[in-house]
Amino acid sequence: MKTALGTAAILLISVFGAMPAAAQQSQGRSQMSTRGPATLQSTLDFQLTIVEREFEGAADAMPADKYDFAPANGDFKGVRTFAQEVKHVAAADDRFFGAILGRPPAKAPNYFEQENGPDSIKTKAQIMQYLRDSFAEGHKAIASITNENAFEPLSNSPTPFLRTRAAIAIFACVHANDHYGQMVEYLRDNGIVPPASRNRPLANPPTPPAGK
Repeated sequence: MKTALGTAAILLISVFGAMPAAAQQSQGRSQMSTRGPATLQSTLDFQLTIVEREFEGAADAMPADKYDFAPANGDFKGVRTFAQEVKHVAAADDRFFGAILGRPPAKAPNYFEQENGPDSIKTKAQIMQYLRDSFAEGHKAIASITNENAFEPLSNSPTPFLRTRAAIAIFACVHANDHYGQMVEYLRDNGIVPPASRNRPLANPPTPPAGK
């Protein structure tokens, strides 16, 4: 728990370092205004925008016929499929951001559906819409956060260690980034470079043959 909350704090602070590159690709959003000082709300919303762009890009990059893919080269027994990774984040966002907006937690018929979203959402198109709707709700929830209510204890906390609106908003980004990293492996296992990693210098360029 301490590690997760520490990571969340670092993630929030690091937004200032990530701002210039992400702002160029934010699809017209202006969550972090350059005309005035940053606020708690604008900082949280801009961080969500970064996560949204990378996560949706990765989700859309996987072909529909590969949405049932799960890694098998290693110890991956029982892991989520790619579709379940995407649905899991959308379902978690629905629970996290719904709590910020004061909505009672949805009662799923079983634990699996609670963790991975409704069974009725099956196709890539349906899953992508479910994901986009969850991020849209996230922006709506963050827009309701103020300096006055950000750290007020909530009676409908989605989990015992997330008791305030600010904590939930930060952790929602941490959680989505965690699963984004897993989805990157799924994509690369299928020969797909994640959109956020394209057109960038190689982090570990191959060593040229001796004598060349």
